Amino acid sequence: MTRKALAAIVALAVSGTAWFCPSARAEGDQVNAILSEKLPNVPGKSLTAVVVNYAPGGKSPSHHHAGSVFAYVLSGAIRSENSATGPARVYKAGESFFEPPGSEHLVSENASATEPASLLAVFVADDGAKLTTFGK
Repeated sequence: MTRKALAAIVALAVSGTAWFCPSARAEGDQVNAILSEKLPNVPGKSLTAVVVNYAPGGKSPSHHHAGSVFAYVLSGAIRSENSATGPARVYKAGESFFEPPGSEHLVSENASATEPASLLAVFVADDGAKLTTFGK
């Protein structure tokens, strides 16, 4: 992905523009898909970018994702814990984390009870995969 394409994704994320809104949402968050493209150099895989907006105190229940996920905090602070990457940690705007395939996202929540927070999540997963599955 070029810097120009990434800049366009971030600009869409910050503006709140969404091309597609998934119907399944966790309590306290709003998920907007902003890009989904098949990867021509990796047959059978797609890259999908979504913005997750957490209300103050908002959080998602335990879940796992299809494929690999790169997350970049756009605003506020996000507390995250993944079964493969260690204990819960707070990531502030400008910081990022990675979720490897097959791992469980144990904690995903706004670290603030008074300010909103948002992150850009970029998935690389099988074409047509359900990107998030809640519970075990």
